[in-house]
Amino acid sequence: MAQENSHGERPHRVVALVDANSNPFELGCAIEVFGLRRPELGRDLYDFTLCSPEPRILMRDGFFTLTGVAPLAAAETADTLIVPNRPDTEVPRRRAVLDAVRRAHARGARLVGFCSGAFTLAEAGVLDGRRATAHWQWADDFRRRFPAVRLETDVLFVDDGDILTAAGSAAALDLGLHIVRRDFGAEVANSVSRRLVFAAHRDGGQRQFVERPVPEVRDESLGPLLAWALERLGEPLTVAGLAARAAVSPATLHRRFRAQLGTTPLAWLNGERTALACRLIERGEERLDVVARRSGLGTAANLRARLRRETGLTPSAYRHRFAL
Repeated sequence: MAQENSHGERPHRVVALVDANSNPFELGCAIEVFGLRRPELGRDLYDFTLCSPEPRILMRDGFFTLTGVAPLAAAETADTLIVPNRPDTEVPRRRAVLDAVRRAHARGARLVGFCSGAFTLAEAGVLDGRRATAHWQWADDFRRRFPAVRLETDVLFVDDGDILTAAGSAAALDLGLHIVRRDFGAEVANSVSRRLVFAAHRDGGQRQFVERPVPEVRDESLGPLLAWALERLGEPLTVAGLAARAAVSPATLHRRFRAQLGTTPLAWLNGERTALACRLIERGEERLDVVARRSGLGTAANLRARLRRETGLTPSAYRHRFAL
């Protein structure tokens, strides 16, 4: 459990609520992102707690039994509540769990659902009229049962302000890092991702799955091209230039980005440039024209627009919140 920071403020409290038949992978993702101590940062980011409605909880398919966690009452003090996700989506969630979710929402806590966690949120009634996502294999069933929810199936995660949902299992890490980036900025999120050995930033709008994750004949990996481009974000890179570097046509490059990353070359490039701009601002660079030039965003006006789109903040507000 994290301690008070140097200003006497308690850290943001994240509580993961575990119910019978919960998935251990997403629970592990929550622990990795929110529960570990961060000696490399010199501080702990969150106060993390596991809780459950019973003292002994049998996890998915009876793989193991979880014991020794806090009682359900711990959910009452959560600033962020991660709701249970389970593969048996057709089984109603227990009343006590749904009531805890409703109370957390009513008092303004942030709610997070990984994978089938969207079913828990929808069953609690907090997603009506809201945007959300869930694993693509349950999309039809979800829409049938919860028609009032605006389900988006071809994305990794959805950030709808105080309610955030992730699609498949691995997308839990994408959403977790997105939350860290939202709370502490790009530099801290990058540090967490490095420890995870995971991509620092995959935009939530990327597709849930790729068309061909493993090359069938020859190596067509985008890895070398991406590494080359990341070292040159401040240069006038274009999609045509990236295609020429990869010795393919722009159309072929576009297909490879869609197949391997679930996004377009331009969207990837803009996302990486915006992430670099955030890191520059956090490190103390106050001249917006310099940040725009070094990140490849070109102008201060474009920087402002991209930053507001990605973070909801102006450059000055972002600096005030996240400057190291």
